[in-house]
Amino acid sequence: MTLAAVLRDPTLRLIAAAMLLLGLFNASVYPYQSLVGIERIGLSEPHFALVLVMASALAVSSSVLLGILGDQRAGRRRIALFTAACGTVGITLMLVAPGPLALVLCHGLLLPVASSLYGQLFALARLARSDDGTAREAITGTIRSAMSFSFLATLVFWKLAFGAGADVMAIYISALFASVLMVTLLALYWPKDGATAWEDAPSGLNLRAAFAEMAHPQIMLRVLCLGAIAAAGNLYMVLTTLIFDASPVRDQGDVALYVGLVAGWEVPFMLLLPRYIARLKRQQVLAAGAALYCVHLALLPVLADHGSVWVLTLFAGLGGTAIITLPIAYYQDLLAGRPGTAGAMLAVQKLVSDIMAASAFALGTTLGGFALTASLGAAIALTGAMALLVVDRNR
Repeated sequence: MTLAAVLRDPTLRLIAAAMLLLGLFNASVYPYQSLVGIERIGLSEPHFALVLVMASALAVSSSVLLGILGDQRAGRRRIALFTAACGTVGITLMLVAPGPLALVLCHGLLLPVASSLYGQLFALARLARSDDGTAREAITGTIRSAMSFSFLATLVFWKLAFGAGADVMAIYISALFASVLMVTLLALYWPKDGATAWEDAPSGLNLRAAFAEMAHPQIMLRVLCLGAIAAAGNLYMVLTTLIFDASPVRDQGDVALYVGLVAGWEVPFMLLLPRYIARLKRQQVLAAGAALYCVHLALLPVLADHGSVWVLTLFAGLGGTAIITLPIAYYQDLLAGRPGTAGAMLAVQKLVSDIMAASAFALGTTLGGFALTASLGAAIALTGAMALLVVDRNR
């Protein structure tokens, strides 16, 4: 079994444990950052939006720069420790001196830099594992499922904790716990640079050549396609609360249940999916996953008041599994020999998907409503999936 293989390999075991901690960290901070920034710290909505824009720009630029540097120097351990430490410092600021300055430094600067660790972990997994084909897909799905599992468990914990009267600032306690454990874990077990069991040769590319490689039209076209597919997930996270809030029979408890069920389905599907895709191209599975996800997205505003809406969580979980996990190995194959840069492409893809989702939301809500917005998002994702099949037809 793939899970047993991950547990036997010290490096993969490290990555899986780090993914568990990332899930704990992300679920502690990101669902509640707007509540903290606006309601507790007192930033205006426009000012908090500027913090989010700053965070998005820094997350992409730091992921790309650190990914390229990791490939250039093959010095991944120091970069990983630096990014993990940024998360610890940022969370500590919010605990020790919560205020506007601490919020900007934490959520606008330090946490975006720390988020680049996600791509670095998959770069390490690529280097540590030489298996081809479905074995690599299965390993990727297994270690990624650890993050979904801890994310779901943490959301359930905080739902119960807030129901019992916990203060929202307590989220930084669990986030600090996760970040300190992360730094300790990486310091103790991340393989030392130059002493690994696998070859990690420097890329030999300077920054200009590395950026030119990333910006090649054939690569950026595929990033646009994958970003369009992922935009459906961005819209889902925005629309679910709004759709259920507008429903006469739903409330915020139903939002938490719906999101929790989607995440819950993703965990087993991430473990099982690689067993059934050996005879299919990755692009075909991505297209099928996008189609399933778009069924969920387009029907969500239509079925929100009906009991059958809960069936859509199954479509979202299965389709979302393909959308989340398959681009990881796709970029690694697209940029073979550049695992750090390939990991950074996930951040570039996120920026593309954010822009597309925001555009669909603005257009859909202006011209129609939630149903039109969801349909636009589904159309964008399906267009991206079909375009990917076309541009990769000869690969």
